[in-house]
Amino acid sequence: MKSYIAELHVHTCLSPCAEVEMIPPLIAQTALDQGINLIAITDHNASANAEAVMRAAAGAGLTVLPGMELQTVEEVHLLCLFDTLEQTRAWQEEVDRRMPALENDAEHFGDQFVVDETGDFVRRETRLLLASANIGLSDAVERVHQLGGLAIPAHVDRKAYSLIQNLGLIPEDAPFDALEISRHITPERARLNYPQLEKYALIQSGDVHRLDEYMGRNLFRLESPTVAEIRLALQGRDGRSFRLRSIRVEDAMTGQ
Repeated sequence: MKSYIAELHVHTCLSPCAEVEMIPPLIAQTALDQGINLIAITDHNASANAEAVMRAAAGAGLTVLPGMELQTVEEVHLLCLFDTLEQTRAWQEEVDRRMPALENDAEHFGDQFVVDETGDFVRRETRLLLASANIGLSDAVERVHQLGGLAIPAHVDRKAYSLIQNLGLIPEDAPFDALEISRHITPERARLNYPQLEKYALIQSGDVHRLDEYMGRNLFRLESPTVAEIRLALQGRDGRSFRLRSIRVEDAMTGQ
């Protein structure tokens, strides 16, 4: 078994709310500088920069999982993580068919840049990515699982675009692989505030939109950095394990 320090919610400059500095070589190097060796690229309703980050990290000791932060019809954000670009592209095709035909207003929402592995400009994404796809949460989880991915509701403690805020509960029949809490709460406080979290594994992510937002709180013991191994670790099965690394409470609350 090997230890993996993971950040499973990382945006690139394709997400309009992310900083322009979120380009593949800087994403990869900053993760490595902080001792992180497993990340997932999760742009809003999009995955066009995932391959570029994978290329930028090749041979550097950093595993990059391609993925997406889907916004469901209920306006719930769902992390969809995969092993391969083929899986991610299949999911992207389904999401694209369900996205509204809206143009991005860069002055209002921010630019949406597709780049190569060096960070050089390739094109602008002109569709508005900050919108809800016409796919329900339960259907999204089912399809992500059919494709072999992980489905994890994002920042469930937040007041916007979160499972608890928008639905008022955690559906008992939804087979989530874990739940993500934001950087602004401790897991102890999250479980105290939301007792329904108790039966789920809780990951914590920086929801990285800027290079200084990495947290690296998730510690996995895996045979290899794959979706199947992560699922086993979240379930505590077959010798795989997962826990949140300790950080100062004030850092979690202030975002340092």
